[in-house]
Order: sequence, then C-alpha cells, then structure tokens
Amino acid sequence: MCDDNGVSRFLFVPLPVVARLWPAVAIGDALATSGHEVAWCGPESSLVPLLGPGPVIYPTGRRSYREFRQSGTAAVRELWDEYVMPLNRFIQEPVDRAVAEYRPDVVVADQYALAAALAAHKRGVPWASLCAGVLELTPPAGEPDLQALVRVKLAQAWERAGLSPDEHVDLRFSPYLVIATTVPALTGPLPMPGHYVLVGAALGPRRTDPGFDWDWLDPARKHILVTPGTLAAHLMSEFIPRIMAALAPMADRAQVVLNVSPEMMPGPPEHVLVAPRIPMLDLMPRLDAVVCIGGQSTVNEALLNAVPLLVAPIRLGELPVAEQVSRAGAGITVSFARSSAAELGTAVTALLDEPGYRARAGRLSAEYAAAGGTAAAAERLIVLAAMTAGRSGQNGTEHEI
Repeated sequence: MCDDNGVSRFLFVPLPVVARLWPAVAIGDALATSGHEVAWCGPESSLVPLLGPGPVIYPTGRRSYREFRQSGTAAVRELWDEYVMPLNRFIQEPVDRAVAEYRPDVVVADQYALAAALAAHKRGVPWASLCAGVLELTPPAGEPDLQALVRVKLAQAWERAGLSPDEHVDLRFSPYLVIATTVPALTGPLPMPGHYVLVGAALGPRRTDPGFDWDWLDPARKHILVTPGTLAAHLMSEFIPRIMAALAPMADRAQVVLNVSPEMMPGPPEHVLVAPRIPMLDLMPRLDAVVCIGGQSTVNEALLNAVPLLVAPIRLGELPVAEQVSRAGAGITVSFARSSAAELGTAVTALLDEPGYRARAGRLSAEYAAAGGTAAAAERLIVLAAMTAGRSGQNGTEHEI
C-alpha cells in the first residue's frame, strides 16, 4: 500500500519475451531508483538475468511455445491460440497469489498478460497496460477480421472467468492507464482516450549486453545492421542470402553487422560481422541504416537515434509498424517473401544516399525525445498510484481465464 512517505508498490507482470521485457525492466528500474517498491511476477529464468540480484520475484514457472510460422490474420490466430491464451491459463494462479500476497498499489501488466489484468480487476487494484507493440493499438487496414477474431478470444476469457456481461472490460487496455512505446507521428490521427500515453522508447541499462569488437568498425565506411529480432530468426533462411547478395556490391563503402547465429552465415566476407547477440543501444548511434522485420523495439531504437530503416514485415503485427515508418518517410517497406536482391539493394542505397530519409528519421528522433520515454512512463505510474491509494487489496470474486 502507498505509505505516508509517498512510497508506492508496483507489481510488474511482463511477457517472457526479450523485446517486451526490456521496456518493463527499464520502467521498473526507474521506479525503484525513485524510491518505490517494485516486484515482478514471471519465470525466474527470464527475469533474473535482466533484473540482476535483489528484486522480489513471484515465480510462475516457464511455459515453452512453438516457433511462430503463420502470417497475416492466421498469425494472429496462432498468437492467441498457441501462446496468449495457454500462457495466461498457465500463469493465472501464480499471478493471483502474487497480487494477493504483495498487495501492490498498481499492477503493470503487459498487454497480453490478461491474467494480471484480471487478477487486478477482481481485487480492485488499479492496473496499467504496457503496450510494447502496436498491433492491438493500431490494427492494420485491410484486415476486417482481426478485431472480430480478438473479440472472440477475449469473450472466451470472460466466459471462463465467469464475468457477467456488465463486468466485461477489454483486458488488453486498462481503464486506468495505457502506456504505449510509440509516438503520435507513427500512430497518425487515430483518436485515443485521455488515459493513453505514448512515451516513445522505454529504454534503460541492459545487464545482459555482450561485448563487441568496436575496432572492427571502419570509420571510413557506412554501417548497416541486419537483424531479425528475437522471434523470427528461424524464418530468415531465404531472406538472409537475398539481403547479403544485395549488400555485397557495397562492400567497399559499407560494413554489415548481421545479428544471427554463425550457422546462418558460415565464413562471412570481411565486410560482414556475424554476431548472434549485440549491444543494441550502444551500436545504434553508429549505424547508417537498419534492416529489420518491423519489431517495435528495433524500430524505436533506430528512430530514437535518427537511423532510417528498411522494413520487411513477416507477421501481421509488424505490418502496421512498417506502414507507419514508410508513411513517416523514415524508411522503406519491402516484401519479406518476394523482394529480390536487386530491390533490396536499391532500397538500402536510397537509405544511405538520399538525405531525406535520415532527415525525417531525425524529426522522429526529436519526437521520441519529447515523449519522455522511461521517465514519462514511470511518472504516470507514480501519479496513478497516488491517485488510487487506498483502493488496492480489495478482495473480489475469484475468476479463471
């Protein structure tokens, strides 16, 4: 409970996926640095390396999931059927116990951590939704079945929980506070409620960052990062040869950091450095272009540093990000499956040689900085805790997902 000294208690329930963990860890670190109490609920194997020693963790155990294979709307169905709903059923009891035992003033739930939103709702604890991706926030045009599909999945959660129709809340979006790691220039004119805050990139120290051969970078050449993100490396076997063929003619003017396992490109040429793990936040300011699939974290980190992007989206969740980057003029979108080496080479050359892309990425960088990032997210959570002090810990009806 919020004490007389203004110290509040926050319980974070993130998804155990690195790209979604880092924003939560950054915000949690900021709250702890400000003197607030922060606890976590999730698999210790995922949280301990990122959090370091000390933080309280309510363990959930770890549930493995199949590698995602689908695209388009089928990918959304796969996400909900194969990951979101099974994961929430798996963590429901540990999350309920964590909320009951820790008695937080605010629960900070990943947008897909429905069990956390439900545990807070049933106990009268305010919760904030952390949107580390924009698929639900800004669904892509031309997919009329998407929202209907998600509504069905949410209705299934409500039915299993025994919620009456007048209790139904969208567990993806808190009625108290929604924190999204993006900026208005990317979401466009889409109207959003007043309790939605777009904070830009929520970044902080990364305790698991590896070393890097900084001396390999040639200051006389451009530098390009090619990265599949954290969940798509297994889909890159056909794309990597095409993008490498596209970049080969640039060897005399550009070096390439290829963020994949060495097995995907044995014996790389001298202008290519294969690195399965990279210190992304330290490397990004040294880059001239990024080739990615449109993961929100990679896009945020690039645009914060005014680095233009070539985006080759695979799944439906990456399409709105790619559309936003292209619409803002800070990058180029290509087909992941169909783009030829010639097309990819032309696109990367444009990013390197046409100053407009870098300039527009720079304007977005200024908007990211103005959004406040981690500090803005932490401040809004502190305000929420103060506004709702005394409401936490009220026991409600037990529900299931």
